[in-house]
Amino acid sequence: MSLIVSISGLRGIVGPSLTPEVIVRYTAAYAEYCKRGTIILGRDGRVTGKSIGHIVSSTLLAMGCDVVAIGICPTPTVQLAVEKKKAAGGISITASHNPIEWNGLKFLAPTGMFLDADENKAFWSVTDRQPRKYAPWDRQGHHKADPAFIEEHIQNVLGLPYIDVERVRRRKLKIVLDCVNAAGGVIVPKLLREFGCDVIEMNCDVSGVFAHTPEPIPENLTDLCRRVREEKADLGIAVDPDVDRLVLINEKGEPFGEEYTIASVVQFVLGKEHSRGSKPGSVVVNLSTTRAVDDIAAKFGYMCVRTAVGEINVAKKMKEIGAVVGGEGSGGVILPASHIGRDAPVGIGLTLQHLAEFSGSLSELKETMPQYHITKGKVSVGPSNPDGALNRLKKKFSATGIVDTLDGLKIDFPTSWVHLRKSNTEPIIRIIAEAPTRQESDGLVQSFTKEIGG
Repeated sequence: MSLIVSISGLRGIVGPSLTPEVIVRYTAAYAEYCKRGTIILGRDGRVTGKSIGHIVSSTLLAMGCDVVAIGICPTPTVQLAVEKKKAAGGISITASHNPIEWNGLKFLAPTGMFLDADENKAFWSVTDRQPRKYAPWDRQGHHKADPAFIEEHIQNVLGLPYIDVERVRRRKLKIVLDCVNAAGGVIVPKLLREFGCDVIEMNCDVSGVFAHTPEPIPENLTDLCRRVREEKADLGIAVDPDVDRLVLINEKGEPFGEEYTIASVVQFVLGKEHSRGSKPGSVVVNLSTTRAVDDIAAKFGYMCVRTAVGEINVAKKMKEIGAVVGGEGSGGVILPASHIGRDAPVGIGLTLQHLAEFSGSLSELKETMPQYHITKGKVSVGPSNPDGALNRLKKKFSATGIVDTLDGLKIDFPTSWVHLRKSNTEPIIRIIAEAPTRQESDGLVQSFTKEIGG
C-alpha cells in the first residue's frame, strides 16, 4: 500500500510506507512552513504512536521549533490547544479509524483547523524543496510536556453555554462506553463521570491494541450493543481512535445511526437558540449528510448550507458565515462555541444535556426527528474513466433532479437523493443514497450501480 497524502494529512502502513524517513521529511517541512514556531503535539494511543512521536518531536526541535507535547489525547484536544495556546501549528499523530498497522500525521493551521487546500498546496511545495536547513546547536527548540490539557478540554465542554451539569447529574444516566483502547479512554470516562453518569467501560485501557476494527460503524459495535442490553443501560457511546467521531447506541442496544448524531445535536442547539430569541442563522453540513438536518433547520427558520465532504470544508464555511452548529454525518459534531473542529466530547456533552431535558429515552428522542434511511455502496469502474461516468449521469438526470457537482455528483430528487464520488485511492465510485424508507435507499444504490456499469 502506498503512502496516502491528502487534505487529511499523511497516512500509511507503518514500516512499508510510513517510514522514519518519510516522517522526518514531512515534519521538517511543516516546521519550515510554520516558520519554526511553537507546535502542539498529541497522539491517539496507537502502539506505534510513541516511536513516531519521538521522531516528530526530535525533528521539530532540530528545526528550531518549541514543542508542547500533550500526550495521548483526541485530535480535537490538539486543535483546541493550538487555538488556546496561540501556537504556530499542531500535529496529531493518528490514522483516525484505519486498522492498527496504520498511522499518520494530521497537520493543523494556527486557527486550530486543519490545513485547507491552498495551505496544503503551500505546505507540499515546501516538502518538495531540498535540502532542509536544520537549526544550529544554540537555536534548537525546547520541549515541554503538558498532559494536563485534557482537563482543559473537559472544562471547555462543561462550560458550554448550552450545558447545565447539575441537570444532567440529576438524570443519573447509565452508559456503556467503548473507546477501542485508544485516546478516548483518557478523556471520555472522566467527562462522563463529571456529568454524574454511571460508566461501564469497555476497551478503555489506552493500550493501542484495538479490541475490534476501529471504525465505529454498526458491524464493529455488536459487543457494545449486546452490553447495553445486558446492563440495561440508558445508552452506549463509541468513539473512533482519535475521538472526533461520536456514535450512539440506544437503550434497546440498537444503533442510533451516526447520521442522527449530528441531526440530534442540530435539533438541540437550534431549539436552545430559538428559545433564547436568537435571530435564525445557518447550519453547515457536507453533501452526504442526512436531509433530516435540512428539515430541522427549516423548522427553526435556519438555512442549511452544504459543502464538499471533509472536515476542513465544513469548518471553513462555518467560520465564513458564522454558523451556530454543523458537522458531518459520520458522527462529527462541530460547535463553534467550543472550537471549529469535529469533537466527540462536545457531541457527548450536548447529547447528555439533550437527553436530560427531553426526559425520555434515546429511541424516543430519535422518533421526534425526520426519519430517513441511508444506504452506501461502491462500484468498480475498472479501466474506464470515472469522470466520464459521472458526466454521463449528470446529463441524464439533470432534467429529473437538482444536480450538484461541488463534490462528485449529487442528485436531489423530491423525497430522496444520491451522491456519487470517485475514490482518490481506488478505481471505484462510492454511492450514498437517502430516502424515507430502507427499500427506497437500497433501490437507489442498486439502480445507480447499474447506471454506472452501463
